[in-house]
Amino acid sequence: MFRVSRRFFSNRVRLTSFLVATFILSATASVTSYGQRQRTSEEPLFTEFKGVRIGTPAEEARKKLGSPRDKADDQDFYVFNDTQAVQVYYDKSKNVTAISIDFMSGATGIPAAKEIIGTEADTKADGSAYKMVRYPKLGYWVSYSRTAGTSPTITITIQKIEQ
Repeated sequence: MFRVSRRFFSNRVRLTSFLVATFILSATASVTSYGQRQRTSEEPLFTEFKGVRIGTPAEEARKKLGSPRDKADDQDFYVFNDTQAVQVYYDKSKNVTAISIDFMSGATGIPAAKEIIGTEADTKADGSAYKMVRYPKLGYWVSYSRTAGTSPTITITIQKIEQ
């Protein structure tokens, strides 16, 4: 008739189950590590604006951003769609030292603080917020700022750390 055994599974079933589970876990781990690289605190999320980054020569920055509304030796001022103002600052060698982007009322596609600095900004009771993250090994800092009020201005800045 029926034979009752104290073993729930034979050795072969246990070994096969173990191998299948190991295969699934290793396949999942390799897919995860390939698709999602872990970011360290030394790697900023925000590194450039429209291809312009710290150290970009002024000529190249102007080619990428277009014709500035106001142009000077040490800074350019751009306005995009009347809702986004951008200031690009240059050093004496004509290389970018800072980029400041203001998203004004009516702007769309405004990134959240977490997308820029990797964390939420410190919010005050009036609704304003600010947070700066320094990257000394890279030689610059990144900040996120939001003004108070019903139509706040969001400012994202990346700036070279002066030595």
